[in-house]
Amino acid sequence: MSNYSLDQLGFSESFRDAFSALDRPGALVARVAAEHRGAYVVLTEHGERVAEASGRLRHEAVSRVDLPAVGDWVSLVLGDDLRQPSSPGIVHEVLPRRSAFVRAVAGGVTEPQVVAANVDVVVVVCAANDANARRLDRYLALVRACGAEPVLALTKIDLHPLDSAMLAEIERNAAAAVHPVSSLTGEGVAEISAYFSGQRTLALVGSSGAGKSTLVNRLLGVDKQSTGGLGVDGRGAHTTTHRELIVVPSGGLVIDTPGMRELRLWDADNGLDEAFADLAELAARCRFTDCAHEGEPGCAVRAALDDGTLPIERWRSWDKLQRENAAFAERKDARVAAEARRQRKVFARAARVRDRSRR
Repeated sequence: MSNYSLDQLGFSESFRDAFSALDRPGALVARVAAEHRGAYVVLTEHGERVAEASGRLRHEAVSRVDLPAVGDWVSLVLGDDLRQPSSPGIVHEVLPRRSAFVRAVAGGVTEPQVVAANVDVVVVVCAANDANARRLDRYLALVRACGAEPVLALTKIDLHPLDSAMLAEIERNAAAAVHPVSSLTGEGVAEISAYFSGQRTLALVGSSGAGKSTLVNRLLGVDKQSTGGLGVDGRGAHTTTHRELIVVPSGGLVIDTPGMRELRLWDADNGLDEAFADLAELAARCRFTDCAHEGEPGCAVRAALDDGTLPIERWRSWDKLQRENAAFAERKDARVAAEARRQRKVFARAARVRDRSRR
């Protein structure tokens, strides 16, 4: 069982102030490393511990976003004997997050899911032969919405070399740092490792088989994460089954995540504007502020499409994501209203029970 200093775990002054403001005597500060069926593995100055959320924390959570997620800082109360690592702790509060990579839950449910919390850099991992522009647009919009620095790692370049024209096009559309990487030869790995400087936390996200776990092993210098071989289609086998925060021996932390077969937007207004800054700038030059870019006079977006300075595929990607984000906003508002009605009914029933008990 390893003991870590809070500095090694990325504890900053802002988190220290938030923890002090809780004023919970006897509590330790801990960072969530993994979640397993409602139980958590947390890292503290006294080593790794198993913990569970308090009843109050679970009861007051409006959605799963309010519960601890991998990367969160939490207040933890342990038993009297800190030397007994088997003794489970109780998480009482989640400290305010500095950032959170959030997506809509897969499967059509209008509910958010925190993939990784308090990350400084999100590395979108994509195989060089599978750099689908629309999928990358979706990832990068969510990264920018979460408040972290976006980085794109194009893996498996030993199998699928990138020509300069293809790389330049990806860099232009991504509007983020792009690093060709080979986890086999080590090319590009040092450039990714440099982002750990200052005990920063990196989260690796991407599709199944993109090479996230292999890259994590390279970054750690040990084979900690299980990896699969290549399938007949040349894609890697999906291996990671849960999110996990790992301390990097040379400094910094990394969160490995399972492959995402479905990535739906959640509250990505700002992220879309930043990921598509070129289109946002064009739209701001339209004659009408409510321009739908469907043939209105003075539409700068249509003019750019007509003269070829705006690629049609980039326009279609932006338009699709804008429509999807607007539709989710409507459903989210309806869900929030429904939850408020449910809470009012719960309080009303409780009040009636109290009134009857007083008679």
